[in-house]
Amino acid sequence: MPSRRRAPWPLVALFTAGHLAAYLLPTVVGRLSAGLGLAPAQAGLVGSTLLLASAAAGFTLAARVERYGPRRLARIGLGLAVAGYGCAALVSYVPLVVAGATVGGFGSGTATAVAAAGIAAQRDPHRASALGLLSVSATAGALYLTIPRLGGGHALPFASIALVAAAVWTVTGRLPGPSRAVAATAPTGRVPHLRSGTVLAAAILLWALAQNALWGVSGRIGLTQAGLSEVTVGAVFAVALGAGLAGVTAAGALGARLGRAVPIGAGTVLIAACVALSSRAGNLAAFATGEILWNTFYPVVLSYLIGLAASLDPRGRWAVWVGSASSLGVACGPVTGSVLSEAAGYPGMGTVLAAALLLVAVPMTAVALHTSGRPLVPGSVRRRGGAPAAVLAGTAGTAAAAGGLLPQMGAPEQEVAEIDVPVPARRAFRLSSGARRTGARQSKAYASTSAR
Repeated sequence: MPSRRRAPWPLVALFTAGHLAAYLLPTVVGRLSAGLGLAPAQAGLVGSTLLLASAAAGFTLAARVERYGPRRLARIGLGLAVAGYGCAALVSYVPLVVAGATVGGFGSGTATAVAAAGIAAQRDPHRASALGLLSVSATAGALYLTIPRLGGGHALPFASIALVAAAVWTVTGRLPGPSRAVAATAPTGRVPHLRSGTVLAAAILLWALAQNALWGVSGRIGLTQAGLSEVTVGAVFAVALGAGLAGVTAAGALGARLGRAVPIGAGTVLIAACVALSSRAGNLAAFATGEILWNTFYPVVLSYLIGLAASLDPRGRWAVWVGSASSLGVACGPVTGSVLSEAAGYPGMGTVLAAALLLVAVPMTAVALHTSGRPLVPGSVRRRGGAPAAVLAGTAGTAAAAGGLLPQMGAPEQEVAEIDVPVPARRAFRLSSGARRTGARQSKAYASTSAR
């Protein structure tokens, strides 16, 4: 995104519209099973298809947001979301419901790609991502309190997502359009931090898969294993998402005081413990405790992961790719949770998922430690040349013309080491410099005399 001074609220709204389907996944899967007579595995497969379409949109558009323009892509994505989810809500024929969910998922992924690229271009990506998580958590929490009281059927969750997408359409006019200059130089820019970004994308795929495998069957755990009603389960989810709001607020206030490695590593360990607890819940107290604690830590860690991905490339490519990898993990979650729960039961599933989270915490923490340096962005250079030098360094054509000698935008800033020179060496340097200047003056005088 070319501008860093735009207010983040349009991006926050897009973030909310793009992620809302994933947050409402337990209700979507449960309503598909109860309202259309699908088996739990079949309903989970429909949810996975929706989220796979969302991930496909992100991978497709990661490097094309600047070229086509955020405003145009956001409107296309929101239009697809309204049309797809609206169709899924209005019909009861299963193939049409699946087709509508797929189209809506692609629209959600398009909106998410635009939001991720814009958040990466903000001065403080972590703050912008925290605002987005606050917004989507609040919206999903309100819907979890409202949907169970409005009746049954599969239409309400899909209609809710479509209405939110239609409401977000009104703020897309504040997004920038396509830039010809950016479009001309975008394909030549080299993606920085290739190894770290690849490791982070692979790790967050497994991280999201493990957690959403439980999230996809959390409704069934509450209804069948804990013996709760749908209204009670919805209330627990709403309180859990409210706790997530508190967690994201605390993460936004904390900022980078602890860096990124500690919140990501320690937070993932705590999430693993919560997953194990929630999967073993046999009553309201255990179920509510596990879900609330889990949803408190999950958005906190996610906000730092989004900020870490955004810091790898200010043009937002890694933010979109990592976000799409997360969507791919979310998409595979319901099917994975259904298969594991049927094979080993809910407690066995929780044990497997908790172990996977502990393993994946290691590479994510390593990437956070490896890329902890400040990125080189406009205004970060305070030596001779100042901000214009950073802007020049971020221009792809200029860097190519210089033979790759100029630093790229997003590259770690090079440290300047001070060298202590002994006093005798300083005096010798001064004497030799003075002798050279004296010799130069004598040569000029001799040349002038010879000319006369």
